[in-house]
Amino acid sequence: MGRLEGKIAIVVGGGQTPGETIGNGRATCLRFAQEKAHVVVVDRSLESAQKTVDMISSEGGLSQAHQMDATDEIAFQSLTQEILQSLGKIDVLHNNVGIGTNDSSPLRVSEEAWDHIFSVNLKSALFACKAVLPVMRDQGFGVITNISSVAALAGAASISAYKASKAALNAYTHSLAMSNAKYGVRANVIMPGLMNTPMAIEGYVAAGRDRDELIQKRDASVPLGAKMGSAWDVANAALFLASDEAKFITGVNLPVDGGQSARIG
Repeated sequence: MGRLEGKIAIVVGGGQTPGETIGNGRATCLRFAQEKAHVVVVDRSLESAQKTVDMISSEGGLSQAHQMDATDEIAFQSLTQEILQSLGKIDVLHNNVGIGTNDSSPLRVSEEAWDHIFSVNLKSALFACKAVLPVMRDQGFGVITNISSVAALAGAASISAYKASKAALNAYTHSLAMSNAKYGVRANVIMPGLMNTPMAIEGYVAAGRDRDELIQKRDASVPLGAKMGSAWDVANAALFLASDEAKFITGVNLPVDGGQSARIG
């Protein structure tokens, strides 16, 4: 029996940036499906979402792909109703959307970049939660997991908008947890540290950084084993929080970071 047997799980950002490794969203979809959840894979790229679905299908799992802009509130309301009509319930909402496009230091970050990063990183979670929470409240159960970042705690001087948006996501999730506990709905945050994922690596490589040098530098910054984590580390944490094994856990910010946040203090 799977740890998510019979559960319906929505993963927003279940495709991924192209790259040599697997991304957090896709890995989470695969882990959920491996544990017998029916996974609704949502991504702005239908092609990328469908690739995730194809990977799940090749392992005998159940899933379906949906193209959607996660910052479109009406679209998410419509998707929620479609899932209810076809699958009857929503057990898990996993928000994996996040960007840091054109970010910079506090003095240099532009208003345009700041607004875009906040819009994507916060509205994607806000609109998803607003659509799904009434369903979960009526059911008397549900799990929401938002993917933040250890950057919310770290200095991160060159990514000021990203840091601030992830700190805001942590605070928003705390509000979710406290305001919905009486309805049986749990809400938690995962804060990945340095991860060897396409989003973390490919942008720098495209800008001219040497891949091996970049990976070595990032590895050396991780206290635990001097090696970055992978998307599977995030996916396994997400699986635990979504499962009944975590049924007494809500309002938690869980670092998955090889000890980076512990070193910060």
